[in-house]
Amino acid sequence: MGPMPGSGALPVIDVGPLAGGEPTGPGAAGVAEQIQAACRERGFFYVTGHGVPADLLDQLAAASAEFFALPEADKLEIAMERGGRAWRGFFPVGAELTSGRPDLKEGLYFGTELPDDDPRVRAGLPLHGRNLFPRQVPQLRPLVLAYLDALTGVGQAVLAGVALSLGLDAAYFAGGYTADPTILFRIFHYPPSPPQDDGWGVGEHTDYGLLTLLAQDDSGGLQIAAPEGWIDAPPIPGTFVCNIGDMLDRLTGGWYRSTPHRV
Repeated sequence: MGPMPGSGALPVIDVGPLAGGEPTGPGAAGVAEQIQAACRERGFFYVTGHGVPADLLDQLAAASAEFFALPEADKLEIAMERGGRAWRGFFPVGAELTSGRPDLKEGLYFGTELPDDDPRVRAGLPLHGRNLFPRQVPQLRPLVLAYLDALTGVGQAVLAGVALSLGLDAAYFAGGYTADPTILFRIFHYPPSPPQDDGWGVGEHTDYGLLTLLAQDDSGGLQIAAPEGWIDAPPIPGTFVCNIGDMLDRLTGGWYRSTPHRV
């Protein structure tokens, strides 16, 4: 029997009390309790009250679609080989493997924009450096950089809730592990697959970082491993899907779960 449709299986958490400034008061404590339950039981939840403007997401989605509609040769001008150790740029369909099988997706990798003279870039530290932006879609650059800023704030707000949920000071992560976080932002495009095709956009995996924040379009397809089997995480407008990564699983000694998922 397949998963039941609907999002009832995953909680929706309003992180408003954690966003912007000092998360204190009963509101923050209530959110922390909800986060603890979600991280223990599912490893996944929806985030609302995040304050990211809908029009930023809409413009970013439109610019991304414009990029993915370009001829392959144009897209390959910013191929990941050219991003070097910064791990940025475009990869074509089938170029990324999950669990040993090629994913049916193409995508773009971005991260914190760092100049060539940044000490970490000069030292060749992986995942640090400049982004590669397509000349054909100039509006993508300001949108991506604005989105990175906005989502970094959401990530820190959620981590403040995670810290409170673990009985720690709200600033535990922001003052330490994520004072200068490594941020990866990926835009994936899943080309249409034939009906009844059993190929997957992304194979079963867990995420390796602390937290993942996902903005879904209305296509759906995300599924999460649960004791009762695979459950759907359908798109809910105005939300991000948040999930726990392997690092947070390890930091909490498995108390919070990095949960397998697939598309």
